[in-house]
Amino acid sequence: MTTLPPWAERPSRAGALLKGLVLALIVTCVLFPIYMVVLTSLSTQEAVTEAGGLVTVPGGLSFAAYEELFSGGVVTRSVGVSLGVTLVGTAISLTVTVLAAYGLSRPGSLLHRPMLFLILLTFLFGPGLIPNYLLVSSLGLIDTYWSLILPGAVTAFNLVVMRAFFMNIPEEVTDSARIDGASEFRILRTIVLPMSKGVTAVIGMFYAVGYWNSFFNAVLYLNDTSKWPLQVVLRQYVLQGQSLIAGQTGVGTVAGQAPPPSLAIQMAIIVVALLPVLFLYPFVQRHFTKGVIIGAVKG
Repeated sequence: MTTLPPWAERPSRAGALLKGLVLALIVTCVLFPIYMVVLTSLSTQEAVTEAGGLVTVPGGLSFAAYEELFSGGVVTRSVGVSLGVTLVGTAISLTVTVLAAYGLSRPGSLLHRPMLFLILLTFLFGPGLIPNYLLVSSLGLIDTYWSLILPGAVTAFNLVVMRAFFMNIPEEVTDSARIDGASEFRILRTIVLPMSKGVTAVIGMFYAVGYWNSFFNAVLYLNDTSKWPLQVVLRQYVLQGQSLIAGQTGVGTVAGQAPPPSLAIQMAIIVVALLPVLFLYPFVQRHFTKGVIIGAVKG
């Protein structure tokens, strides 16, 4: 009779109950701050004043903060900038990563070992802030949207993970396609990529979340505040407490209506920054184990 290790045995009723309570506690700790942020963003001035800060008990609810944010101005423009940078950057990064990973996964490709060594070297040594800035400046990318995309277009970790996954694809499959006269690009497009949907979706999400949450490159390379992405507006307004000028955010522009509380606007900006990631993650979550962990371990 085979004896299972302790962690593989079926838990007792008390153990299962304890596990459920611990998981419920963890979920509560994660969701409760989000609940307070969302509720505060929907609260009126009276509810915020009564709560003395973040609202935990629903009182007067209002969408005034969101109406003001999207009435035109800094926040509306920054959302458009973030969406554009995320979409274009993710497309470029994913394309370059797929092509480079496929080339480096082929044993007979030109100079694949020295190139792989250089890529792995970036795990240990970074170029530093000043060389990065000088490079971006010499390329004429200062104060352009490309400065938010090109400096971080390819991540070595994502490239190594995708290469490891490509190497796990049986060579017999690709060799049979070569015998039939298929080119490398056709093999990649019609055979390799359809078999790698999981890892491609995960790497794409990594890039998309990275572009969406990035703010340091914008602070470093953008001098024109009209080109700021959402995360920089979030940093300036929420973390540093700088007021966004009336008429730019729409605050107080609705005739005959009192402006929403400042705290509600701050929380509304946080909610807007969180929503894309919250909507994207459930569609990609099922690919994580198959797409990243298998490729990383077997590679």
